[in-house]
Amino acid sequence: MLEPNWKITELRKQVAVIDGKTAPTIVITNARYLHSMYKKWVEGNIWILGDRIVYAGPKMPVNIEGTEIVDASGKTIVPGYIEPHVHPFQLYNPQTLADYAAQLGTTTLISDNLTFFLHTTNEKAFSMLDQLKKLPFSFYWWARFDSQTELHDEHKLFTPIAIHDWLERSDVLMGGELTGWPKLVAGDDQMLYSLQEAHMYGKKIEAHLPGSSSRTLARLKLFGADGDHEAMTVEEVENRVLHGYGVTLRHSSIRPDLPDLLKGILEKDLNLFDHLMMTTDGATPSFYKKGIMDQCIQVALDAGVDPIDAYQMASYNIARYYNMSDVHGFIATGRFATLNILEDEYHPVPESVLSKGVWLKRDGQKVRTLEGVDFSALPPLNLSFDLTEEDCQFSMPFGIEMLNDVITKPYKVSVHPNHGHLSEEHDECFLMLVDRKGQWRVNTLIKGFANKLQGFASSYSSTGDIILIGKDIKEMLHAFNVMKEMNGGIVLVESGEVIETIPLPLCGGLSVEPVEHLIQQQNALANALAERGYAHGDAIYTLLFLQSTHLPYVRITQQGIYEVMKKKVLFPSLMR
Repeated sequence: MLEPNWKITELRKQVAVIDGKTAPTIVITNARYLHSMYKKWVEGNIWILGDRIVYAGPKMPVNIEGTEIVDASGKTIVPGYIEPHVHPFQLYNPQTLADYAAQLGTTTLISDNLTFFLHTTNEKAFSMLDQLKKLPFSFYWWARFDSQTELHDEHKLFTPIAIHDWLERSDVLMGGELTGWPKLVAGDDQMLYSLQEAHMYGKKIEAHLPGSSSRTLARLKLFGADGDHEAMTVEEVENRVLHGYGVTLRHSSIRPDLPDLLKGILEKDLNLFDHLMMTTDGATPSFYKKGIMDQCIQVALDAGVDPIDAYQMASYNIARYYNMSDVHGFIATGRFATLNILEDEYHPVPESVLSKGVWLKRDGQKVRTLEGVDFSALPPLNLSFDLTEEDCQFSMPFGIEMLNDVITKPYKVSVHPNHGHLSEEHDECFLMLVDRKGQWRVNTLIKGFANKLQGFASSYSSTGDIILIGKDIKEMLHAFNVMKEMNGGIVLVESGEVIETIPLPLCGGLSVEPVEHLIQQQNALANALAERGYAHGDAIYTLLFLQSTHLPYVRITQQGIYEVMKKKVLFPSLMR
């Protein structure tokens, strides 16, 4: 059952503003604002009572006793931006990301639930979601159907009942993203049932189909996929549109595709902008230094996209696709009072931000911090075991070679450890994945990560298990012990000294620091890794995706070294 946004008493008060019996809380006068349905800039006055727009048009209210009057002469007003595809666990947590995003005009997030799903019960997760709903910000969620890796107990975790509980929530807008779709094609009826149930509840299904053929797109469409965000060329955009997909264009640190996609769409004169959305696809903190959806809008403006189309792709188009334009993405009667006041339409970073009737930013200054959410239901890491040199035995005939930040292939190991140490004359390192409960481990080598890295440990990974990388086993164990003492985080050590750390106290994967501070920490770590030979773009993505079996070609997983294309474990994990 859908929950109403406003109670009967609130609705009566809102209508009383129209009747002149009650004064609005805020009236924005002389407003030049985007009307999303007309697709025009219109002028008028915006009346607000609490968190809702009760009127937008040429009239002024009769009763303005105690009303805050805001003169918007010379400014431009657009709906608050919506990020439709967020992974709110990329070192930051949902609250700190929202606090940062809101200052840049992104006031609605449609977010991945995977970390909540993996690390706590539904009951505890829903308690945190309910706390987030109380903030003057809009959180919506996905319901995952798969883990995007090979877990020991996935069948016990992603059960029909557990997924059903998420789909039942009114703040869950989509099922997916569907990284495990090959299982669906191969005959997984439990996953197909979850897709059908999602549609019964009116949710969209988001696929994950990089490089997919027209045949695959057609198959997934028949199974129930509604949208996809993986188009990397204009031709792939066209192919998705051909099959009726909702298409979200991506701009992130490892896939900054948006400029080229928009350029191609304009060059081909494709009349698609009313049907396109944009996303940063859960970028890491350092990428967000340039902005979130405001960054995407700026990229679109720089590419020559009409300003109205640029703003619609980050607001109204998303709201309409997810069936929530009655409250989001539209400056009109009845919608949430969520507005960005801009210098003009060519400057998407807002001067002032109003979210659900609350000022978060005024005249370029932050006036409200989003806080007050208790994440203690995400259990601390609290590692109860020690690692020893006996755990660090490496005799694998092949290892994992990095082709870029996230794509890996198998390679034949040609070096041999010498008393637990590898030479810095090559770019091969020891690699371990260790169970966060200490029950199993996977040992191999990784090529292409770095050539001068002595010891590195991370509890940040897609499953929360521990990743160790380095040239020297003693230094790797040192990094592990420092990380253990921190109750989770990322640690780089050298010659017995700690070089860089990023503490992650929430379940070993999330920081409690503001995003601005996380950006500094990530940049410091990136510089330290680059000095030691990491030559790719974003090491945080590397850590996240080492286990991810939705990417080619070989992965290190809880079950062992896994060959993605053949869907089999090549070398199993070992019990400790």
